Formats: sequence, C-alpha cells, structure tokens
Amino acid sequence: MTVKQVRPAQKLLAVAVSGIAWGLGCAHAVQAQEAPAIQEQNNAVPEVVVTAQRTVSTASRTPVAMSVLQGEQLRELGADNPASLGARLPNVHVDQAFSGLRVTIRGISNNDTTDKGDPSAAFMQDGVYIARPAGQAANFLDVDRIEVLRGPQGTLYGRNTTAGLVNVISNAPTAQLEGRVALEAGSYGNRKLEGVINVPVNDGLALRAAVSTRKQDPFLRNGQGTRFKPGMDRDDRDARLSARLALGRDAALLLRYDHSEATNNNDRFVPDTNFYTGVAAGAPSWRDTSTDERLSMGFRPANIAPVQGMQDRRARGLLADLSWNLGPATLYYLGSRRELDQQMVNNYYYRISPAIALGVINSYDGANTQDSHELRLATRGSGPLSAQGGLYYFSEESDTRYAFQGLRPVGLPPYYAFPLVTEAASRAVFGQVTWRAGESLRLSAGARRTLDHKWRVGSTDFQQGPSFNPATDRRLLNAADLSTARTTWRLGAEFDLAPSTLAYLSLATGYKAGAFNDGCVAGTSALGIPCPAAAAVTPEFLYYQPEELRAWEAGLKSRLLGGRLTVNASAFHYDYTNLQLTGNAIVAGAPRLLTRNAGAARSRGIELDGELRVGSGGRLQYGLTLLDARYVSYMATPTVSWAGHKLDRAPSHVFTLGYQQRFPLAGGQLTGGLFARASGEYVLAVPSQLLTYRVPSHTSTDATLAWAPAGSSWSILARVRNIENKVRPSIIDSFGMTTPTAPRTADLRLDLRF
Repeated sequence: MTVKQVRPAQKLLAVAVSGIAWGLGCAHAVQAQEAPAIQEQNNAVPEVVVTAQRTVSTASRTPVAMSVLQGEQLRELGADNPASLGARLPNVHVDQAFSGLRVTIRGISNNDTTDKGDPSAAFMQDGVYIARPAGQAANFLDVDRIEVLRGPQGTLYGRNTTAGLVNVISNAPTAQLEGRVALEAGSYGNRKLEGVINVPVNDGLALRAAVSTRKQDPFLRNGQGTRFKPGMDRDDRDARLSARLALGRDAALLLRYDHSEATNNNDRFVPDTNFYTGVAAGAPSWRDTSTDERLSMGFRPANIAPVQGMQDRRARGLLADLSWNLGPATLYYLGSRRELDQQMVNNYYYRISPAIALGVINSYDGANTQDSHELRLATRGSGPLSAQGGLYYFSEESDTRYAFQGLRPVGLPPYYAFPLVTEAASRAVFGQVTWRAGESLRLSAGARRTLDHKWRVGSTDFQQGPSFNPATDRRLLNAADLSTARTTWRLGAEFDLAPSTLAYLSLATGYKAGAFNDGCVAGTSALGIPCPAAAAVTPEFLYYQPEELRAWEAGLKSRLLGGRLTVNASAFHYDYTNLQLTGNAIVAGAPRLLTRNAGAARSRGIELDGELRVGSGGRLQYGLTLLDARYVSYMATPTVSWAGHKLDRAPSHVFTLGYQQRFPLAGGQLTGGLFARASGEYVLAVPSQLLTYRVPSHTSTDATLAWAPAGSSWSILARVRNIENKVRPSIIDSFGMTTPTAPRTADLRLDLRF
C-alpha cells in the first residue's frame, strides 16, 4: 500500500515559532530588567522535582512537554482515579470504559482494550508499565506526584508510548514518623476512608503503609423497570506496603506490594440515543435533553431479559527498585510482577442495523500476569558528557473467556464464546547521551531497539448451552503468531536563553507493536482444531502492522517576575503511519472485533500553560491548547475516504483558567478556588459505519473551599465538581453503547495528620 505523505503544517508551525520567538524576547527583556528581583522568592511558584528523563531534575529544566500533578493537588481536586485527571491536563483525555482505561494525548488514542491490544499512551505505576487497561483503573493511593509526558517517549520508556505516558509515582518511606487519616462524604452516597503511616524502624530501614476504601451509589438511573442496580457505582479497596532498605552507604532497595479490589456494576453505558437524534439515518445530531434523561438506561430489549450487571476485579503487584552508587555511575534495577483477575457480566446495547438494537449479555472471565525487568546504568558527575543505557524485558500472559447470549436474531446459537490464551514478550536495548557543547547549549541523542513477539491460540465457539458440547456445537480456530522489531530514536537540543529560561527542540520517532485479529490462516491447526480454507482468513486480514510516528517539537520554559510567573509553551507536528483503529465487523456471519491500519494521520498544535502568583496568597493558573489532528489517508470503507476527517477527542481549542486565594480567618487559613475548562467541539467516530458523533463546545467548572486552623494538625475541605451538571459522551462504541461523563458531585473531606 502506498502511504500518502503528510504536508508540513506550515501555517500552524509559523504561528508557533512566532509565538515562541516573541516569548523568548519577552523573557530576555523581563529578566534583564529584574535581575535584582529574581532573588525575591517569597511568593515564587515552587519548583517541582521530576524524573521524566530518568534523572532527577526540576520540571522547569526538563526539555519535554509535561504536566505534573502533586499529591496535595490531587486531594484538593478529589482526583482519586485516572479518569478524573483529563480536565486538568493540556491536550489529554482520560476516559474510563467498562473494559478499562483509555488515554488520548494530542488526538492519539487506542480503543482495543482486549488482551492482544496495546495502548498508544503508556500508563505506568512507579515506572512499571501496566499493559492491560483494566489493570490501569486502580485508585490513586498515597501519591507523591503524577508526571504526564506528551509526545513520543520510546527511547527511555519503550514501545507503546507514541502519544506519551502517564506515570503515577507513590510516596516512598522516609526517616520521619508520620501519618494521615482522611474521611470523605458527599453526593451519590459517596463515603471514603483512607490512612497512611510511615515508620522509620532504624537508620537502615523505613516502612510505609497506605489503605483506602470507597463506596459510591450509581450515577446511572434504571429506566428499564427492573429491580437491578444500575452502573457507574463504586465499591473499591486499595492497599500498599512499602519498605526502603539501605544496603551499606552506596546502595538502597525499595520494595512495594500493592493490592486493589473493585466490586461494582460495570454496566457503565447508555444508548447513544440518550445524547443524539438521527442515528438511524446515519446522521447523529446533538439532542437537547436533561442530565437525568442522559443518565437513564431505559433500553428494554425484546430478545432477552436483562440480568444484574457486575464486576469483580482484583489486581496485585510486587515491585523491587534498586540503586547502587558505583562512583562514576549508578546502577539501577527495576523489576515487577503484576497479576490481574477480573470477572464481569454486562448487559450490552447492541445495534445490529441503523434502526434495530438487541440486548446482549456478555460474561467475561480473565486472568492476566505480567513480568518486567530493567537494568540501567547512568553516569554521574558534571563532565561534558552524560549517558545512560540499559536492557529491558517484558512478558505477559492472558487467559480469557468471553461469552455472549442474545444473538439468535442474527443467526447465532444461544451461546457465542471466545476462549483465548494470548502471550507477548518484548526485549529492548536502549541508550541516550547528552553533550554539554557550551555553557548554555546541550545536545542529546538516543536510540532503542525493540523486538516484540505476540502469539495466541483459542477458538470461536458456537454453543447450544453454557459449556461446549462436541456433539452439538462447533468451533472455529483463532491462531496467530507475529514478531515485529523497530529501532526508535530521539535527537534533542536545549539552550539556556537566560538563567531561568530554557528553550528546546526535538525530533523523535515512536512505535507501537503490531498484532492480530480473530481467525486463522488456511492450513494451520491448534488445540486439535483445523483451519480449512472455507473458514480461513487471509494473512492481510489476520495481521495488522506496527503503528509508527515521527514527531517534531519546539518548546520554551521560563520563570519570570522573580519566579512568580511560569510560562510553558510548545509547538509540535506529528506524522503517523499505520495508525491502528479498532471497531466491530461481521466476519463469516459472526460479529468480531477488528483492528486495521488506517494509512496516515497528522497531529499538530500549540500548547501554553503556566501559573502566576498574585499578591500574598493568590494563584492564577492558565492554559491554552490549539490542535489540528486529522486523517491524511484513510479508507473508512472500501469506497469511502475519510482523509481530512478529525481524529477522536481532538478539540481545535481548549482554554483553562483557575484562581485560588488564601485568607486569614478565625485563627486559621481559608482557601478558596475556582477552575474552569472551556473546550471546543470534537468528534467521536465509528468509521466502519460512517458515523460521526459531534460533542458540542462546553464549559465545566469546579470549586473548592478549605479551612485549616493555625498550628493545628487537621483541616477540612469542601469541593464541587462540574457545577454546570452537564454530561457528555466520553466513549461511543460500534454498537452505540455510550459511556457518559460524571454529573455534578459535592464532597466534604476531613484530614487529620500526625
């Protein structure tokens, strides 16, 4: 296939470069005029220490487009799970589907949450890549900070980071005896209890434990006339135990064990007709209705009686993080084993034609294990050259079974099942070197070679009963084996325009592994099941190729007005080839999840954000993003081109503004805050059905009010999220199942520290 080349984004990049050049001039002028004032740090924006480039630095000196949310900010916002982050991050959407987490960065996402799919934006816990979207959904617990990196990060973090990554970094044990207990209560029956304790056992050992439990009544309403509890509720339990051990003077070992459980109704969806009219005609149009009506599941299937939806998800992980000072270099080892068990029953809204929808009951039982090991060596010292490099290994095994009931109207038997075993392994070698070419100039180059191997065996079963009976039932083979390899690289330059102003430029590539669809190639066999020509698919149908990216980025980071004003600006241009898109299709008379390569896509844009300290207790936060993310060459169907269509969740503009003010009051401190996010229109599309759902422009506002007595160990916080009480679709799948955003919530939190 010939891939159409993407033209340079000349106009947008010209605006970006002009804006950055103007910013550079302002930075020089302001800093030249206020050199004495730069020492005045009483009300400066605090520096944030990060490890985005696998070395310790401040965010303002890190040449990467990134956002950092600290633990205290998360508690203020009530952001205790990944899906609550997106509104606070430039050009980022984080959505919770019934099948797991979906992260979109700069218009690039992935909607294959099955055991053979990979994300375009990686999700990490303490530097460990978590492969399965269902395993990424655990709540935040005792978090130090969350680093969100935008743009390809393949050199240092590996494959599946073409769009960027989210790294949740937990607090480590310290040498101080301390603890915290928090209670929350709020709307929708929300109640939460969490606690943290840190104990220094001796000079060489410190322990830290954190626990949390939370319950919440459903956001959705039951409009079906049944007695069943609707979805979007919560019943979560999370725990972590950490130990830091000093191994002599030069080495330290950090061990962590975490465990999380969720028991709820995972029917998180409503019909798309709750939000749109005209779906049957192939032209969805935004429907003007109330939030209560949007959140009501009123679909009453004629073909099958609904059952109680449920989910039982249990995840656990063990991590070892070793650092050893060897003098001229430090040796690091990061190893982890994670396990995920999940059982679900879902009541699907399953549209089989523009005007007809079925009720389908899906039962799922899955077990997943993953192991990862990284050995990395990084130089120390202040010489002209610094370098780091290492070896990486990752393996994963998933044993899953999907079963569907209710598809008899389309000619399928009472039970339609997929027992599957999927395995994957990835090996990589990587390195990056930085040369201090002058007092203010640094040049860097890095590369990573990755070898991926995925394979799967299983079947598609057409059953008369809940268990397979060879006498009455039949099976089709699912078997595939694919190896891919790529070398990704990054070139970068950074320049100190002034003591507090950094400019950077990078050119990088990214890679996401290929995989396979359901089916088999003629002549193969496994599990005693042959693959005859009549049931086979072509290799071109069975396999899809790696997704690849080339990205240019220019940026500026500056601290002005004596550190009271921060400015972060970036401009980027991405060229994607073989973008992987997933949807549902009918294959050999049966519905299948089908992924294929979309040809080429382009994403380009500008990001601007920062903070201004106002007076003695004021904080003004601002942000602006401009985004143009479109398909360049993509045949949505064999006869219809979608070249020029927008990518999902890619609003052309988003503006954020927040203000927080501290006041002395009644012997304590009162802090009030308001944050608003105004988003332009964006789309959610189902290309295989030529459906485009437009999400109108909208504004969402949050408010907080906190009071802490002077010298006391307790504080109280009130917050309201989504004051407008407007909901939107966050995900719409090929069958019309729509996951809404959360309605307005209000909470009260009490913190006790010791």
